[in-house]
Amino acid sequence: MLSRRRVGRQPLAWLLGPAFVAAVAYVDPGNVAANITAGAQYGYLLVWVLVVANVMAMLVQYLSAKLGLVTGYSLPELLGQRLPRGRRLTFWAQAETVAAATDLAEVIGGAIALHILFGLPLLMGGLLIGLVSMLLLAIQSRHGQRPFEFVIVGLLVIITAGFLTGMFIGTVSWGEALAGIIPRFEGTPTVVLAASMLGATVMPHAIYAHSSLARDRHGDTIPPEALPRLLRVTRWDVLLSLLVAGSVNIAMLLLAAGNLNGIPGTDSIEGAHAVITDTLGPVVGVAFGVGLLASGLASTSVGCYAGSTIMGGLLHRQIPQVVRRAVTLLPALIVIAAGVEPTWALVLSQVVLSLGIPFALIPLVVLSSDQTLMGGFAIRVPLQVASWVVVALIVSLNLALIGLLVTGRG
Repeated sequence: MLSRRRVGRQPLAWLLGPAFVAAVAYVDPGNVAANITAGAQYGYLLVWVLVVANVMAMLVQYLSAKLGLVTGYSLPELLGQRLPRGRRLTFWAQAETVAAATDLAEVIGGAIALHILFGLPLLMGGLLIGLVSMLLLAIQSRHGQRPFEFVIVGLLVIITAGFLTGMFIGTVSWGEALAGIIPRFEGTPTVVLAASMLGATVMPHAIYAHSSLARDRHGDTIPPEALPRLLRVTRWDVLLSLLVAGSVNIAMLLLAAGNLNGIPGTDSIEGAHAVITDTLGPVVGVAFGVGLLASGLASTSVGCYAGSTIMGGLLHRQIPQVVRRAVTLLPALIVIAAGVEPTWALVLSQVVLSLGIPFALIPLVVLSSDQTLMGGFAIRVPLQVASWVVVALIVSLNLALIGLLVTGRG
């Protein structure tokens, strides 16, 4: 139990952390693939997607953390308590599909990083990423959440440095970047890419995980009088962490738009890395590869944590996270072994994530608005309206994407 005295005396910086772990999901290898592809193919056209998605993410992640702190339960646990068995199993199946798509992106991205840094075959790289992620998960299992947070935040710092380096050294047209804030599309492929970028930014598994991260960090029996300060801290936690993640995402797109646009082969991560190394120098190329590697390692650990949260809440069953990591590693290794083009597999995995967002977001808004559940901490009408606008925008984009893919114009 977290006492009021403890909350009141702890410095702000010590209470930060859960949102930074969740934010790693926003800078995973799927983001790299989607953002590099968008910038290389369409320049600054889709900058607005990242800006809008990041604002949405701030709202969504705050609601998730608040739900966990106020109720003492994660979002999957609350759904598991309320859904009848058939619907609960169906919901779990789609959530696990989303988790599998997340794992696919993270393992493939890490394998690509090891390939471009050390020349390792993709399959061997995927196995190494899986093994290292097991070690990271063992840190949490044996030493608790705080040491796990320190490791993940350290990797987030490496990710940030790796991707911002290229933007500051390379060429960026700030006028065109500013014009890219105006929402618009240029044909069907840009809609598919926008959905991919949205899925890579507002990630369903991060919505499920953040409620658990906040609850586990601060305790599930927080005194009501301690909640106001914790919620203020949580707002800062979310704001700061997603400002970092949003800056990294925009930096990726600007790097690609300013230095890779129109150059053949730069719509893949390997091709983009080769051109970055040739045009901006080997130091920037190595920084890019190191950032991608840190991204894969950190995000695959957070993704496995999210998957464990989903299973525990909806199936009322828990298996060791290391065992879960071994099982969920298999689909990614199969895709690599089958020779599927890695960057395209990453982009498609982000589209799957985008389709899974409403299933996490709609229950989150409904539960956060429930005064019976949340008491005086239920979100008020203006925030409810903003939340439902976010839901409507995401669902509309997903419906457009499905229509384009079904008609064969995607």
